[in-house]
Amino acid sequence: MEFPNVDDFYQLITEKLEGWIESGIKHLPNLVVAILIAIVFGLLAKVVGNVVGKVMRRAFESRQIAKLLTSIVKALIVVFGIFIALDFVGLKGTVTSLLAGAGIVGLAIGFAFQDMTENLIAGIAMGIRKPFEIGDVVKAEGVFGTVEEINLRNTLVSTFYGQREVIPNKILFRNILTNYSVEGIRRIEVPVGISYADDIEKAADVITEAINKKDYVIKKDETAVYAESFGDSSINLLLWFWIRYPGDPGFMVVRHEAICTVKRVLEENDILIPFPIRTLDFNAKGSDKLSSMLEAKEENKDRDSNTNRSNSGESGEQADSANESTNDTPLDD
Repeated sequence: MEFPNVDDFYQLITEKLEGWIESGIKHLPNLVVAILIAIVFGLLAKVVGNVVGKVMRRAFESRQIAKLLTSIVKALIVVFGIFIALDFVGLKGTVTSLLAGAGIVGLAIGFAFQDMTENLIAGIAMGIRKPFEIGDVVKAEGVFGTVEEINLRNTLVSTFYGQREVIPNKILFRNILTNYSVEGIRRIEVPVGISYADDIEKAADVITEAINKKDYVIKKDETAVYAESFGDSSINLLLWFWIRYPGDPGFMVVRHEAICTVKRVLEENDILIPFPIRTLDFNAKGSDKLSSMLEAKEENKDRDSNTNRSNSGESGEQADSANESTNDTPLDD
């Protein structure tokens, strides 16, 4: 068996190098053009990124979302330029492999970080839809407060109890969310009861007139008092009126003043706000009258008293007999 000598190896390497050099010289113009294409797309990504960044910062409250979308746009431009450059050089297979690899990596990342990805997408979607903004009063999933910050993964809400709640964006995106700041108004409901002896229409008129005198009440023509139900000891009324919200005075102050006003105006018009009353009916079907029950109780009491006196008399007679017997007994000398 003959082994190739050193000259054969040298000749083989030389031929390979010459082929590579010839191929490089041949593709040198294309390589230069590809590099220029990559540089041009890099500069284009920077320019477009600056323009898009300004637009995003105006469009989104969260600067993090604006930066993320700007970075995504810049990355897409750069990647597109690199693919064009590789294809211009003749590396179509490399471009296909890169695309396939990127798809597989993206799929793996999506499964591995499903929760994070869902929050991220929800944050971007809410940044585009804008169901709320920083400073809005919102209520969702038991959290009620003011929006302080909107991030890519979560939203920070300061509650009226002084706590800061961190809500994942997917929770706000999936579930029902109430925004109290969009319309700028809010209706307040105040329940109140009056006695059955008082006039409902009169009570409604005096309450409505007193509430409409307040400066914080808006839409005064829609202020109303409705009879809601028959209570155990009162006719239940419901007062409705509108205020600006959020605004000054706040919701709690307005409701406090409204309750005080309702109580005062009812007292001034001699309309009773009754306490709970219970009526005991002993004459219902199948039950005894209260008078019969009291008479039976008195009879039992008298009977017990006579029995006690009789027992006391018998005990006295027995004691006297015992004393006489003791006196008749002679004493020993």
